[in-house]
Amino acid sequence: MDKPSRLAHFPVAFFAVIMGLAGLTIAWRKAEVVFKPVLSVSCLVLPFAIGTFMLVAAVYALKLLRHPQEVARELRHPVKLNFFPAMSIGMLLLAIPLLDTDPEAARGLWTAGAALHLAFTLYVMNAWIHHTHFEIAHVSPAWFIPVVGNVLVPVAGVKLGMPEVSWFFFSIGLVFWPVLFTIVMYRLFFHAPLPERLTPTLFILIAPPAVGFIAYVNLTGGIDAFARVLYYVGLLLTLLMASNALRFLRVKFFLSAWAYSFPLAAITIASLIMAEQVGGEAFEWLAMGLLALLTTVVAALCARTLLAVARREICVED
Repeated sequence: MDKPSRLAHFPVAFFAVIMGLAGLTIAWRKAEVVFKPVLSVSCLVLPFAIGTFMLVAAVYALKLLRHPQEVARELRHPVKLNFFPAMSIGMLLLAIPLLDTDPEAARGLWTAGAALHLAFTLYVMNAWIHHTHFEIAHVSPAWFIPVVGNVLVPVAGVKLGMPEVSWFFFSIGLVFWPVLFTIVMYRLFFHAPLPERLTPTLFILIAPPAVGFIAYVNLTGGIDAFARVLYYVGLLLTLLMASNALRFLRVKFFLSAWAYSFPLAAITIASLIMAEQVGGEAFEWLAMGLLALLTTVVAALCARTLLAVARREICVED
């Protein structure tokens, strides 16, 4: 296939790669605080995550310039639409590990990411309300990304001295999570199974309660009863995904497989916070096990994605 057509089919879902890499960076940064290992893995992963973000953003910007009709088609697509906020989520996530090393860069990324995510939230919600082409078969856990992604804002927002803005975004995500969770579970219970391409997005079910826990602890400064509810719901959903491990291993590789990475990172970080603030060997072993699994999964996804690019299995017409 010629280069222009491959550029035209460069998928917006590529931004999910940044979510996974940034999530891995934050998980290791937290592990370095809790366990104090000799080697700082986060310092190795962060430049790779930033470089990948810049590369993906540059290629997608080029696609917008040369093939704006393809970008518009993705914005109208009932499934691909939900991956556009991965751009802003990637910015919000990259701001977190930069808080200690480059506060000004972190503030710039966080401000731009929060503003862009609010714009995407309003756009997607308008699309859901006013468009007539959505059907129950279009629903998948990827629908959590645009609205529930708002709960990420407080993770860096509180440390940047923006508590009210952080509560604003947290409230949006927290209220719409059970609404969308009900819709997604109804679709999974009573309609045809997800297409194979979207099967990995089931892992996204873990992210809202896990990220909600992290954000809530940042907002309130401690772990209370509600924080525990959020954490244990996330842990239950993680166990549910683990019980289906063989099913996921049989799924053919698609770019959507990156949906495994960020939710795993979220529950890993949440477990590290529990180990730090609640204590106990159980949380420490759980956190270390999840961190090892997350690192292995992200490494495998990187290798498999590069192989798929080399084989020209990505950036082709659906």
